Amino acid sequence: MKYYRHDQALVESGNIGQRTRIWAFSHVLPGAVIGSDCNICDHVFIENDVVIGDRVTIKCGVQIWDGLRIEDDVFIGPNATFTNDLFPRSKQEFTLLSTTVKKGATIGANATILPGLTIGENAMVGAGSVVTRDVPPNAMVVGNPARILMKKMG
Repeated sequence: MKYYRHDQALVESGNIGQRTRIWAFSHVLPGAVIGSDCNICDHVFIENDVVIGDRVTIKCGVQIWDGLRIEDDVFIGPNATFTNDLFPRSKQEFTLLSTTVKKGATIGANATILPGLTIGENAMVGAGSVVTRDVPPNAMVVGNPARILMKKMG
């Protein structure tokens, strides 16, 4: 097998890259694409219309919904929350809004990312932040709503 799947993980996709590790109680739906050298921790759910790049870490308790694009070298902290519908209603049609997390970005634990946004390359979203607008490259955002704390990190 080209990737590792814990015995208690449910992996329905055939598009998993080499050396990726998928841990217990995670569920990957058939349409998902996951790159090489990723680490998908316990209790992660990955929906169908999802593309995840190489060397991505997704910590415990994260759900990756349809329309999410995660580029290479991204870190997503525990219990980060992504959304894909601005006006959710039960059992009604909705317009899927895609979210992109650019290369090298970090999403802190328990952050919430509203739909249709772009998290810029090498940006950092602080733990517990609520992101309501695009985050520029190399910026750090914190708070609710998230605001730029600094630009040009590193």
